[in-house]
Amino acid sequence: MSNETNTNQPGPKKELSMEQRLLLAFALMGIVLFATPYLFKTPEPPKKPVTGAQTKGTAPAQGSPAPAPVSAPARADSTVKGKAGGGAASKVAAAQKIAAEQEQTYTVETDLYRVTFSNRGAVVQQWILKKYTDDHGKPLALVNETAVPKVGYPFTLVFDQKKPAVDVNTALFAAKPADNGLGITYEYSEGAITARKTFRFEKNRYITQISTEVTENGTPVPHLIAWRGGFGDPTLPNPLAAQHSIYFDLTDNKLITHDAKSVKNGPVTSEGNYSFAGVEDTYFTAAFLPAAGPVKLVTFSDIVATPANPKEEPHVGAGIGNSHNNFAVFVGPKDIDILNSVNPQLVRIVDFGWFSFLAKPLFLGLHYVNDKWVYNYGWAIIIVTIIINFLLFPLKLSNLKSMKKMQALQPQIAAIAEKYKGISMRDPRKQQQNEETMALYKKHGANPMGGCLPMAIQIPFFIAFYKVLSISIELRHASWLWVPDLAAPEHLPIHILPIAMIVTQFIQQKMTPTTTADPNQQRMMLIMPLVMGFFFYNLASGLVLYYFTVNLVGIAQQLFFNKTVTVADLPQPVPAKKQNGRSKR
Repeated sequence: MSNETNTNQPGPKKELSMEQRLLLAFALMGIVLFATPYLFKTPEPPKKPVTGAQTKGTAPAQGSPAPAPVSAPARADSTVKGKAGGGAASKVAAAQKIAAEQEQTYTVETDLYRVTFSNRGAVVQQWILKKYTDDHGKPLALVNETAVPKVGYPFTLVFDQKKPAVDVNTALFAAKPADNGLGITYEYSEGAITARKTFRFEKNRYITQISTEVTENGTPVPHLIAWRGGFGDPTLPNPLAAQHSIYFDLTDNKLITHDAKSVKNGPVTSEGNYSFAGVEDTYFTAAFLPAAGPVKLVTFSDIVATPANPKEEPHVGAGIGNSHNNFAVFVGPKDIDILNSVNPQLVRIVDFGWFSFLAKPLFLGLHYVNDKWVYNYGWAIIIVTIIINFLLFPLKLSNLKSMKKMQALQPQIAAIAEKYKGISMRDPRKQQQNEETMALYKKHGANPMGGCLPMAIQIPFFIAFYKVLSISIELRHASWLWVPDLAAPEHLPIHILPIAMIVTQFIQQKMTPTTTADPNQQRMMLIMPLVMGFFFYNLASGLVLYYFTVNLVGIAQQLFFNKTVTVADLPQPVPAKKQNGRSKR
């Protein structure tokens, strides 16, 4: 079962003893030392030594030979002693040491990523999504480089139990590129401390195989893989509200999130049977999928700045690990099709919330219309809105008839009101007035709340559209005519869609039958378009486009109703008889 605690958990069981590892290392080194002179010629020394503080390497194109390691030659110190006249028994006098001579960077480039590594700590300095931009139009860099001096780069190791004697996060690892430039292995060894990190990318998929290992005297040292200082697009209008640590608890079948404010009093540790764990913002995620075993997640609150905001504020950070620290890591967009193609479990990251029963089908409908019919999400919103409103037209037609009946009954309603004029709300005869009015409504099949029904019908769809536009990366930066981003307000100095929405709603309001004879209430209803326009002015353009389309469809339906429904189709109420005097008060 999942649990949430701040206590440390016992580390994984050791695999081989130190003696066994030394014997194995001795055997391998002996083979290399005795076989090398017979198989390889001694290479000539380089004419000029490599100098400089930093060396850069870039992954070659797919299919080209793997490049030579970008690290300086690793240091390897070993002494082999043999026993005279006593067979092949031997032992290692000094442990092998592996380290680079200088700090270096290496870049892996796929169709989707450009990832820059540093061998100091074997960390990621940059992780750029090549097919996406931030809200300023620049390539989307997921790493908050401004936070590095405080919290370190992504894939720094966090030791929440016992720290090794050597700080491997500052060590210079030896680098060994692999897989035709789509992978790299970092190794470090200093005495009893060894560390290893491997990264394996795919050419055209948002998935990376990552493993980390740290041992001291042959015993594994438990640790977490950190991504701290925030994540995602810092140019969003409110990036802090969108950043969370996440995990999907298989026991409870529930997605759990933590923001930076929820852990302001100190890191929060969660551990359990999770299908994935990581960090996210509105549109992107770094999700670690374990190969096996329970997952441990520690959420941090990091007070740091970003390239888009120099003010230091709390950003979410996370450390993820388990007994193996062998993960498939998805770093990319929260696109349903992409997530499903990588791993169906990842689709759960896209959380439509408590309104998912309507928001998710709505999104799937928009997605289908865009992919199969119009290839533009703006037109898809218009078409789906028209379809929804015509499916609801029988209900709206019944409502329009009820409103027309209410309009025809106004003289009788006014006569009842005049009959009980002047009585107080506490007077028992007020109940008689309400009963007479309701009997009149019932007799002619009129609904006094009919005028509110059209708006009430639209509220669930409005909420669903709002949710879809808030979280769907498919609609992020999706353009339509003059609108560059349907998920954001218009960029023009004067927003055209909200003004068009006000005008069409005013026209629809004038065409709709009035259900009250009170002129004050009629004037209030005519002010409603201005109120709605005020609230919609700075909302997402896709949401305004939806409501504008609702108004256009409503106008068309009202014209159809006005032409097809005549006075003869409506009940002809008999005028109320005049009373000989008023009832006694």
